[in-house]
Amino acid sequence: MPTKDKKAPTTVGKTCFHQGDDNTHPLFRIEPGIPCQDAREQASELMGYVCHMVIKGLMEGDQQLLWASHYLSAMAKALLDDAELGLMNEGS
Repeated sequence: MPTKDKKAPTTVGKTCFHQGDDNTHPLFRIEPGIPCQDAREQASELMGYVCHMVIKGLMEGDQQLLWASHYLSAMAKALLDDAELGLMNEGS
């Protein structure tokens, strides 16, 4: 728990997601300075949507829902990865 003298850890802004066809041009990046706790909460929220969309997409044969869930899960993973980098930086 941060004290008055110590700021809460934040994302570092190094994690990219959805790299495009050849995996060399990142299309999106997590912004630096997001409180890690907020990033983790948002990632959890996104994964809840992903779970719902995957089930619905599979049951209804809806490829668009499955692809959307794929992209949302990549976004959630990027949030978690960047929050982890922020937490590791705090311990250094």
